[in-house]
Amino acid sequence: MAPLNASFRAMHIETAEGLSDTSEKSADSLRSSDQLEPLDGSILETLRGLNASILANSIERFHNRLHNEGFVDHTVSCLCPHTQAMVGYAATLRIRGSAPPTAGGQYPDRTDWWDYVLSLPEPRVAVLEDVSSRPGLGSLIGAVHMNILRALRCVGVVTNGAVRDLPAAESAGFYLFAGNVAVSHTYVHIVEIGQPVQIGGLKIKSGDLLHGDRHGVQSVPLDIAAKIPSIAAELARQEQAIIDLCRSPDFSLEKLRAAVSKG
Repeated sequence: MAPLNASFRAMHIETAEGLSDTSEKSADSLRSSDQLEPLDGSILETLRGLNASILANSIERFHNRLHNEGFVDHTVSCLCPHTQAMVGYAATLRIRGSAPPTAGGQYPDRTDWWDYVLSLPEPRVAVLEDVSSRPGLGSLIGAVHMNILRALRCVGVVTNGAVRDLPAAESAGFYLFAGNVAVSHTYVHIVEIGQPVQIGGLKIKSGDLLHGDRHGVQSVPLDIAAKIPSIAAELARQEQAIIDLCRSPDFSLEKLRAAVSKG
């Protein structure tokens, strides 16, 4: 697995909808001072086996963020749910494209973002912030880009914008979290690479660890990720004890209060 490439350069392209800045500047969001060491694969696999609810409850035990932070809100939904959760390191991109270019019929295709994605540890999640004047009007992600991302060892996409070609993603086991589906790609194109983005209220930096299932997407703090599985197992046992009691013919409020107090 490759470490984060702190030397990667972020680039900006002129569009009909926004600021023109063709100069290169350092991608500070790539954590120049603390290159990230990928987590052990067994930890990632265990996290994949956790549903979003038990994971969120486990993270709360560490008191490192408020309970109303760290997750994408209701504006982004899981459009291709699978048996296990999506887990991967964020490859952040900004896209735009509800309006045509000021000159010419199409925006130029970019391929430099492929190198950036490959600079991140596996597995990877493409995170696309749509900064168009009309986010979600058109989709960058369809069958072709999904297969490009799969070749780049991405396991899913998270975007506040649109996606399309859902059957292709479903059959490939690819995860899609998006604000909506769309018919057309319109004029969508990539305008920024490797910069911090915001999706559904969640601020995401390049290399952040993300978890997503049918409940939604949340970030997993890397400094506690290895400790989460044991906490999750204990919480699951506590929850199951309460559920079993509620289903038991011996149920009583006294026993319920005692069971809840143990948590």
